[in-house]
Amino acid sequence: NMNAEPIKKSLYDKLKAAGVTSVKLAFSGGSDEGYLDVFLYPSFDYHDEAVRNLVEEVERWAWEAYSYSGAGEGDDYGDNITYDLVNNTVETEEWFTERSYGDSESGELVVDSEE
Repeated sequence: NMNAEPIKKSLYDKLKAAGVTSVKLAFSGGSDEGYLDVFLYPSFDYHDEAVRNLVEEVERWAWEAYSYSGAGEGDDYGDNITYDLVNNTVETEEWFTERSYGDSESGELVVDSEE
């Protein structure tokens, strides 16, 4: 499980001032690349430039704080980290997918003789 990193005070203050009650970092990986989606709660208009700038600032901080590589064997996995700015708590959860195989059957191998 990933350890939650402390949030930068300047960022914390900005988020609080914007009325953000919680921030969710949704990291995911599986092949060679890490991805990050940032969600602000309550719902914000992500078309709003100020909100976009805030999200970008969270992203920059999160990549620095977590340096998530995303490396793996190809199965998807991820870590969600939610910062509750009201109760000042952090929750981490990890998820992963496993490859599952359906039924298999075997039969006789037939070689088609070319004429």
